Amino acid sequence: MNKILLIVISGVLLLSCKKEKTNNEVLIKSGLWKASLEVQDDKELPFLFEVFEDQTLKIFNAEEVIDVDEVSIKGDSIFIKFPVFEGYIAAKFQDSMTISGSFIKESLDRIVPFKAEFGVKDRFEVISKPAANIKGNWESIFSPETPEDRYIAKGVFKQNGNVVTGTFRTTTGDYRFLEGVLNNNKLELSAFDGAHAFLFTAQVTDSTMNGHFYSGNHWKEPFTAKRNEQYELPSADSLTFIKEGYDKLEFSFPDAKGNQVSLNDERFKGKVTMVQIMGTWCPNCMDETKYYVDYYNKNKDKNIAFVALAFEYAKTSEKAFKSIERLRSKLKVEYPILLAQYGTSDKEKAQEKLPMLNHILSYPTTIFVDKKGEIRKIHTGFNGPATGQKYIDYKNEFEGFVNQLLKE
Repeated sequence: MNKILLIVISGVLLLSCKKEKTNNEVLIKSGLWKASLEVQDDKELPFLFEVFEDQTLKIFNAEEVIDVDEVSIKGDSIFIKFPVFEGYIAAKFQDSMTISGSFIKESLDRIVPFKAEFGVKDRFEVISKPAANIKGNWESIFSPETPEDRYIAKGVFKQNGNVVTGTFRTTTGDYRFLEGVLNNNKLELSAFDGAHAFLFTAQVTDSTMNGHFYSGNHWKEPFTAKRNEQYELPSADSLTFIKEGYDKLEFSFPDAKGNQVSLNDERFKGKVTMVQIMGTWCPNCMDETKYYVDYYNKNKDKNIAFVALAFEYAKTSEKAFKSIERLRSKLKVEYPILLAQYGTSDKEKAQEKLPMLNHILSYPTTIFVDKKGEIRKIHTGFNGPATGQKYIDYKNEFEGFVNQLLKE
């Protein structure tokens, strides 16, 4: 923690000096940079970003482009704060072409070594022709030999020569916009969005995969997959449900002003209400929130309402509300975001806050409440933009179901 504290203090100093010019200030070179995070097994998780003249950045993951406008420089130090999420990079210029430091998530006490090199354009090096084409659907199992960690997934990939893009969908969400290469029979894919750092490596054939998934430098697990174009995950509408003995969703949580908010409040009466279980640290929740904000803005004249319940791992309520306000401001969220829990995002602890649910399996989860206050559906997880057609399908299903409830 001492190391984190020192870096945080440095970061605060940097933020306080944002845009301040000094004779010794170093500007980060405009152009393309290749960054790497050091994960387990001496492996590196690469991603690309571009720097512009105004010292803003764009991070690239396949079709995803992430704008970063909070970059502070003082002397030979640089501090990069990512949009919405808590994570940041604190680093130093080794010279005009090289930066090294750490990617930090304070609330989780995690530090991942970081470095970046100017002018490198390839995320992964292409060194040999691909020995297979993995385009299509893959029936996948993560941690197949460990019952307590085992879960299923669906890999969905595109391939153009050596370049591979796609994602793994799980019953609770997706693993973001993955991008990488297939050299001979070696697959490497990565994604970095300021919150999560993912690396997948595998040995592949036209019909099988055997590899490992790395999340930052704190988690590693094996996975296997086989080609199966007909494979589908279980319905996301059947995984979470109301337990016997309960017929209503009841809660009372504070907003940023300290007001206790519940579904019994006048603002929700007689309305179709979507209750969003989420966290500001969760990229799938961010994707879902962007969609809900867009939908709400287009339909706010209808008899609908949204309310988000935030389960935060920030260690104090003050820090949790600061993260909530950051998300609310960045994504222009007009509906209330309540603090349901802080200090942990543990799902068992979260379920204690909503005892009428059989479990909380995923962040995010959406509970659909009709005009009479009755729960009509619970949708676990969210298929974000990285899932392509599944994202389009979800939006169509969501809007169709809400329209059905509005007509009742």
